[in-house]
Amino acid sequence: MMISRLAIVSLLAGVLGCAPAPEAAPEAAVDTAGRDVYGNPDLNGVWQAMNSAHWDIEAHAARQGPMVELGALGGIPAGRSVLVGGGTIPYLPDAAEQRDANRADAIARDPAVKCFLPGIPRATYMPFPFQIVQGENTIMILYEFASAGRVVYMDKPDFEHPFEAWMGHSRGRYEGDTLVIDVTSHVADTWFDASGNFHSDALRVEERFTKVGENVLQYEARIEDPKVFAEPWAISMPLYRRLEPDAQILEYKCVEFAEELMYGHLVKGAEE
Repeated sequence: MMISRLAIVSLLAGVLGCAPAPEAAPEAAVDTAGRDVYGNPDLNGVWQAMNSAHWDIEAHAARQGPMVELGALGGIPAGRSVLVGGGTIPYLPDAAEQRDANRADAIARDPAVKCFLPGIPRATYMPFPFQIVQGENTIMILYEFASAGRVVYMDKPDFEHPFEAWMGHSRGRYEGDTLVIDVTSHVADTWFDASGNFHSDALRVEERFTKVGENVLQYEARIEDPKVFAEPWAISMPLYRRLEPDAQILEYKCVEFAEELMYGHLVKGAEE
């Protein structure tokens, strides 16, 4: 099932009460300076990272993947670090041990394997596209993986979310031509990648989306979590616009793909 941009926009206007900005923001409504109808930098579109950060945000050599049955197709490709300044994540000693344990048992421990929502910032650089739909007071970011999505509130700078959520709570603002999003109220379960890099419920993420070309965004995310890391650190990467004439996010409801992994042993036990 394909999700059309018009359908998404109509849903946003009706359910979220946002102004009909996205309907008024197709390419014909954007001026030559790259602004949306509200005068903000036009970030509307379908975007995707093109790196191997989903597997490991630190620099890594190619290695065998966790599913050896897939052979070469299941291998993890080599990748350069997306950490600002390179280096390694500044884990506290006990947290580094936890990361190593996670990595050694990633199939069982990685929440994304079970089709749980990937969290922020991981959702941005998974090997799936995502869509930004700008409104006047809200921005929707919709992800193909697990049909995840989040609302960025542009008019509630001091509002604290009353409970933790898989995709956190996002409050946005513009600093010049950069969209800045503060993401708080994360559940502690999400990871940064498939290599066991993790955080606690104290995680705070500051994202920055800056348009550096007609079809390129520079994405940065500052990570702060005093329970897990000795100091804040940041990642940075380009995001590329999908240029197909009919570019759109498609349906990837992955729950059914995880059922055998999670519950297959129960079915087999009942048959015996």
